[in-house]
Amino acid sequence: MNAPVNAQANGLDDPLGGLVAALLADDGGKAWPGAVPRRLGAVLDTMPAAARAGVRAAAAAVDAYAAVRTGRRLRGLTPRERESVLSSLAARPSLLPVLDAVKVPVMLAAGTERMLHEEPPLSPAYSPGSAPGSTPGAAPVDPPLDCVPSAHWPDRSTADAVVVGSGAGGAVAARTLARAGMRVVVLEEGRHHTTADFGRRAPLDRFGELYRDGGGTVALGNPPVVLPVGRAVGGTTVVNSGTCYRTPDHVLTRWREKYGLALADVDSFGECLDEVERTVKVATAPLDVLGRNGKTALLGAERLGWRAAPLRRNATGCKGSCQCVVGCPTGAKQSVQLSVLPDACAAGARIVTGAYAQRVLVERDRPGGPRACGVSVRRPDGSELEILSPLVVVAAGALYSPPLLRRSGLGGHPRLGRNLAVHPAASVAGRFAEPVTAWRGVLQSVGVEELHGDGILIEATAGPPGMGSFVLPGVGRELRRELDGAGSLATLGAMIADLPSGRVLGARRTLLRYDLARRDAGRLMRAVEAMGKVLFAAGAEEVLTGVPSAPRARSQDELRELLRKLTARQLHLSAFHPTGTVALGADPQTAPADAEGWLRGVRGVLIADGSALPSCPEVNPQLTVMATALAVTRAAPGVAQSA
Repeated sequence: MNAPVNAQANGLDDPLGGLVAALLADDGGKAWPGAVPRRLGAVLDTMPAAARAGVRAAAAAVDAYAAVRTGRRLRGLTPRERESVLSSLAARPSLLPVLDAVKVPVMLAAGTERMLHEEPPLSPAYSPGSAPGSTPGAAPVDPPLDCVPSAHWPDRSTADAVVVGSGAGGAVAARTLARAGMRVVVLEEGRHHTTADFGRRAPLDRFGELYRDGGGTVALGNPPVVLPVGRAVGGTTVVNSGTCYRTPDHVLTRWREKYGLALADVDSFGECLDEVERTVKVATAPLDVLGRNGKTALLGAERLGWRAAPLRRNATGCKGSCQCVVGCPTGAKQSVQLSVLPDACAAGARIVTGAYAQRVLVERDRPGGPRACGVSVRRPDGSELEILSPLVVVAAGALYSPPLLRRSGLGGHPRLGRNLAVHPAASVAGRFAEPVTAWRGVLQSVGVEELHGDGILIEATAGPPGMGSFVLPGVGRELRRELDGAGSLATLGAMIADLPSGRVLGARRTLLRYDLARRDAGRLMRAVEAMGKVLFAAGAEEVLTGVPSAPRARSQDELRELLRKLTARQLHLSAFHPTGTVALGADPQTAPADAEGWLRGVRGVLIADGSALPSCPEVNPQLTVMATALAVTRAAPGVAQSA
């Protein structure tokens, strides 16, 4: 079909719509591509202004190029003519990365629309008559939480402890303090989402609200990396994979011997890990819901003789809906709003939502030096409230705790905001002759640990259609074929234990800087080659690299040769698990907080989140952060006495 597609009917009334039609080879033959521009507009609305402007500017530039090249805008061209325009741009090495970056939000929107129009429901629990992303019958009832919107909270109140942040660290801190008899208030900038909420909406419809900046948080550097973090009651635990690794003993030994952390004693920290595991119900992912993506990874590792096994997760009763990263719609994943925070509220803690912590309030003329006395909070309408308290627990996460402390006049330590480690990650896909349907099963299912001793951890990771970190190659008909054949792809991801190479800058606005260390770049390239080896061993016909200039290899030798011509900076990199920016340590010259978790230079401020970890934990850190928060809050005055 070579006639121009009706522009108005397909949403092609602006350059963005024309670019989408060109990328997806929309010839009007199917309904779903025509719905993508409007869906894309909704995705862009959740992203930072700079990202929105960048995508729209790129679309306008392509549209203008089409007009110069053909005399007509994209929306007036036939599908073949649009593809010719994009192909000529893609042939320019300097423009190919830009075009590939624009594809990321388009793939999000396209995957969702294709699922809504053509895919059966994502889980056996879904009935054919229900809307995709919803569950039939009565929704699971979540444990009760005492959540109060900030608009309904008084302008001035008091507490024994204020916890800033409701994620992995903040939730555990709140529970520990409340159980010790303290009056605890938890501040959360996001809102409370229930399992029923998740079941009523398609995955992408939840994405923008559950992630800060619509998932578009970026660390600038060489190369830039996307660093998604959650914003909701429960923090990033609501949108993580559910993978639960215990802190490796050698990491704890390093923290104790190099950084002077007595709390990192293998036995005592192990007891904290045990308690956290019981709370969030950690168990090994069962084979019957693992899915073919995970089983493919197991097969490849077995044929190579590599160590691999189903991952331990906090998702007993998992239905395999593959939606962990946008909120579990079945209530199986025990993120902290389902596990820890209900216990905290039962012990008297209260959660204020829509509460942006502006600054820690400090009495500076107290005998003995400055002392925290509460937190100033901004409501969504711009009005303010104050909660007065002698104890402030900072658990806003490694990216947002340093700016809070700077806004509070507590950012004087030279290492505050430095020491950022982020687990840089890359992914690849393998094409198989038979269907894999990676989005049916556990989202992150299998760990391949053969190279973990070298700082490389491979995990079988999929996602809802269009929402994986892997970017399909090509434009026009090639990209459309890849989308239509996505069901035959198995996907793996690898993260590396990195050197702390980043910084969190700013106070009012947060700016992230991360420059990949040379050692870590080498680890990433080795990780890509290793993932290809696993996929080829499992029977893959080809491996897709995600690199636009070298998108596919049909043998391990070809992949190895291809990688020799690339650098890690050409990979599609993302990053997860930020840590280390308010690190604990015995040395006051190098650690902003002391070995017990107290911020230096002020009394009454306790650090209890991922920022407290002194170096990369080398594994998915949810349990490590929770156990650290448990260890530091247990030792706090008033808690230790009541224990």
